[in-house]
Order: sequence, then C-alpha cells, then structure tokens
Amino acid sequence: MKREQEALPRRETVAAESLQLRQVTIAIAGRALFAPLDITIASGECVTLMGPSGSGKSTLLNFIAGTLDPAFTPSGAVAIGAEPLDGLPPERRRVGILFQDDLLFPHLSVAGNLAFALPAHVRGRARRRWRIESALVEAELPGFAERDPATLSGGQRARVALMRTLLAEPRALLLDEPFNRLDAQLRGDFRAFVIGHARERGLPILLVTHDEADAVAIGGRVIRLG
Repeated sequence: MKREQEALPRRETVAAESLQLRQVTIAIAGRALFAPLDITIASGECVTLMGPSGSGKSTLLNFIAGTLDPAFTPSGAVAIGAEPLDGLPPERRRVGILFQDDLLFPHLSVAGNLAFALPAHVRGRARRRWRIESALVEAELPGFAERDPATLSGGQRARVALMRTLLAEPRALLLDEPFNRLDAQLRGDFRAFVIGHARERGLPILLVTHDEADAVAIGGRVIRLG
C-alpha cells in the first residue's frame, strides 16, 4: 500500500492547466494555411478540429508539440497554464500526442514500450515496474508485460500506445485521428477510453478528425479549418 501512495499522486493530482493558442497561424511559401486562431482549452475539455486535407490540422498539432517541419512558418503563441511553450524543445513541453498508427517499438516488449515513456523522476526497478503493471491494469491488459506487440490486436495495441503516452505525464493531449484505423465498434470503445482517461487526469485535449461521429460522441466545441 505504501508503494501505491508514493506512485499514484502523479496521476491523480494533475494541475488544472489550460492549453492556450493566441493568434496562431502557420504559413508555407508565404501562404497562410488558416486564419489566426485564438483558443483556450480548459482542463478536462476536448476541442475537436475538423477540415479538409491540407487545411493545416495536423500541422497545427506539430506546432504545438514542437515538431513542426522547418518548411512551415508559424506565428502566434502557445502556452500551458502560465508557461509559454514557444522555443522549448519537444521533450520539455510535456505535450502528449497520439497518432493513427500506434508506433509501438517492435523490438521491445509491451513492458519495454511502456518503460520507455517513464519520466526520470520515477526511480528504482520496483517502482518503475509497479507503474508499468498499474498502467496495464488500467488498460485492461494485466499480464501482458512480456508480450511481443506483434501478438496484440489492433485495439490492444492502441490502448498500450495511449498508456505509454500518459505514463510520460503530459500536461496536454493532442489526438491526430487516432481512431481512424479501428472498426466501428472498436472505434467507439477506444474513443471513450482515450477521452475518459485524459479527462480523469485533467488534461486539455485537442482532437483532429475527419469523422463527424467523433465530434458528436465527444461533444463540446468544434472548430473548422478551411
């Protein structure tokens, strides 16, 4: 029980911080992809971003995460809480991002994939192992630690990918069409799983999707580009 009390606070006492975009736009070859955006996403809120291909949805997520291709020219400011993200490298922004593909490392076990995301402050083999096992229980995958990712179903791989993202203790969560490759039933289940776990942690969530069903199921604000 003592180990639980040491490990759980990082999950349960997430600071209630908003994700803020101020006059953000992105251009390529001198052409702006979208009009300047002013968005504040509160702790636990999900805002859905929609628009045709090429309208800049995924490019905006890359800008927030700090991974924008140098071919693009951004302007405006991004902050989480009172901390500006401008100029910070991706690893210091603590912004989690989930993609269409799960991007699990094929040469690592499920536990190895999860361990890769653990912050440096989680020290000691026993404590790190407990964090991993707890994440697997949360993902309804107890006993899967030593499994090869190639042996998992699409839904199982998606849940491992989410838990890996959350184990890194992000302060905001970006979702770049992570439900697209799943069939209708799995899509709904995984969507509820992702949004539920992010809201439990008080994370502001920005979702990019082409599917109106995602926006309807989640509710909240929808912003359309293009």
